[in-house]
Amino acid sequence: MKPLAVALILALIFPRQEPPQRGEAQIRISSAEVVLDIIARDKKGRPVPDLTVEDFDVLEDGVKQPIESFRLVTRGAAGEAEKLAGGQPAALRGSALTVKGGDPEVGVSVVALVFDRLSTDARKRALDAAMTYVANGTALSSYVGVFAINLSLNPVQNFTTDPALVKKAVEKAGTLASASFDSSQTRSGMGENVASRTAVTGGAGAPPPAAGAGPGASSVAGAMAGVDRQFEAMQARAQETFEVLQRDQQGYATTNGLLAIVNSMQRLPGRKAVIFFSEGMALPPNVQQHFRSVINAANRAQVSVYAVDAAGLRAESTLKETRDEINARSRQRMDNLDRTLQNTDGPLTKGLERNEDLLTLNPQSGLSQLALQTGGAFIGDTNQIGPRLRQVDEELGTYYLLTYAPTNQSYDGKFRNIAVKVKRGGVDIQTRKGYYAVTPPGSSPLFYYEALPLAALGRPARPKDFPLSAGGLSFPEAGRLGRTAVEVEVPAGAFTFAPDGEKKVYGTDFSILVLIKDQSRQVVDKLSHHYVLVGPLNSLDAARKGKVLFYRETDLAPGSYQVEAVAYDALSQKASVNQFPLEIPEADEGRLRLSSVAIIGRAEQVKEPSDSPFLVGGQLLVYPNLGEPIRKSASKQLGFYFNVYPAKGAADPPQLTLEVRQGDKSLAKVPLKLGSPDARGRIQYASALPLESLGPGSYELKISVSDARGAVSRSAPFTLEP
Repeated sequence: MKPLAVALILALIFPRQEPPQRGEAQIRISSAEVVLDIIARDKKGRPVPDLTVEDFDVLEDGVKQPIESFRLVTRGAAGEAEKLAGGQPAALRGSALTVKGGDPEVGVSVVALVFDRLSTDARKRALDAAMTYVANGTALSSYVGVFAINLSLNPVQNFTTDPALVKKAVEKAGTLASASFDSSQTRSGMGENVASRTAVTGGAGAPPPAAGAGPGASSVAGAMAGVDRQFEAMQARAQETFEVLQRDQQGYATTNGLLAIVNSMQRLPGRKAVIFFSEGMALPPNVQQHFRSVINAANRAQVSVYAVDAAGLRAESTLKETRDEINARSRQRMDNLDRTLQNTDGPLTKGLERNEDLLTLNPQSGLSQLALQTGGAFIGDTNQIGPRLRQVDEELGTYYLLTYAPTNQSYDGKFRNIAVKVKRGGVDIQTRKGYYAVTPPGSSPLFYYEALPLAALGRPARPKDFPLSAGGLSFPEAGRLGRTAVEVEVPAGAFTFAPDGEKKVYGTDFSILVLIKDQSRQVVDKLSHHYVLVGPLNSLDAARKGKVLFYRETDLAPGSYQVEAVAYDALSQKASVNQFPLEIPEADEGRLRLSSVAIIGRAEQVKEPSDSPFLVGGQLLVYPNLGEPIRKSASKQLGFYFNVYPAKGAADPPQLTLEVRQGDKSLAKVPLKLGSPDARGRIQYASALPLESLGPGSYELKISVSDARGAVSRSAPFTLEP
């Protein structure tokens, strides 16, 4: 299941909150304001509940911001109230807000217990801590959900206040197997291989040929040693490649799981927490940017992550295994330099790049970053995790809610750093560190690469720095009536291809993003992809001559939509925007249906099977024309394609009519014969229209089908040039 689908499911499982009674304190937050929930503690770790608005300064990118609202939020029984100290401006003066049963403006207390892949000892330690946390009565005052991350996300228990259900779910999470990968074993194994390689392959300190050996013994031994070195180098490369790929896979699984959970919480107002039990988050380069998306989503949703190192009190430094591999690789490289016949397998910088990668593999580094950047806390180097978790309850129960309207009202998509300072001495605070200045894209998570494209969509004068074509087509198949294909096409030469002469490669960094909005202008879906392409420098010219085709599918309810597409080149900071209307008609499997009509831009033979709605006859994949004019001098025919879906149980085949129109005038109208439905219940139809009798201009190709119960028609416009 895709992370977004999981997030949307999770967003529906929270109980509906009753509206507030008259007279209860409320905080109204406008969409233009930035919301900060702030934890304040003294040097002994105790909450500080008597700060006033005058004790705080909020800076955004170093510029002081005017505070719009300020409250101390406490969660307690009826009749409890914490009184704020005086001295606030008149607009900010008032009593503390005490939440009873969930205020719709401030929200309920919500905690997600998330178990990452864990070893046997770490899993027991995490489960014991979670049981202690629940036994403290947390589930009676907070909604608690239990989740497990393996190579997918497993929602073990939906959010509930029933402690019995939570305890049962925690026990179940302890029985789930983990598809883990012991990178430390691979690294230590690699170190052993490197050490043994020096002795076996004739490096420094290798044993000389045995006494009494024949005159050719030395050369034979040297040749055999060379063969051994090659095989051992192959083994090391295979092992290292597998480790990199496996770490990437597990890194994406963890970050995707966290992203789905965090994103599901964003619609709930108030402070939320994720207690994340893990043995560490290694962040290989391919995962680092995705990891930033998790932090950004948590900050947008006001979710603080309390990252728990379930490995407990480590006997050795978390940096030791990283240091060991770096040292092993250094010895290997020095051995290579001493051997005149040894193939070093690449420049010295390759080893340095690997070392830079290793420095990100400290298992506690990712956990501490996740906690620090989201206003939570890191709990590590201890076997007594349970007592430390009481801090989570305290911080969910008492915190300051502060809002400000940024003085910089430009939604430029850039990250803005937030710094909150307290004038009173001896007070430490926790809060989020910043946000991306964009209009939130509905309920979908905001990925790190989407901020600047979204900012381009939000500009009053939308950019058109290069050609961009876009279109959408519906295919109301049985069992998936809302199936919709969205395509965006951009000439590859529109993007920047940065050459690297030293490595003899080129690189790109561009993104394509699509927003689908309903009639009320609300975003119902967001589709995107980040293109970081690398290729050999000698193929650069050919790459620039190609086209970039973005293809995504979604499911839409019947209705009228506006689709906005943007392509953004990060290297040149150029962008182009295009938009088009999209109509999804009513569909019923018991009635005749017709897909959109696609004008064929090109087609190609394929060997691999595919579920694409554009795959005709299982072998021909057609690419729709996205509005480009058709030159009669280059093509004598106009290819077109559509699908017909007979009504379920229909005995007679539908009748088909093709019509060519220009304005209000019908130029030609002919009946055509349809074949029989395939195994999926559809009739695919691909053909071509002769163009010799049509002059340059704009036309409409209209397809109509009918049966005994009714008729349906769809049209596709096209333009002819000489």
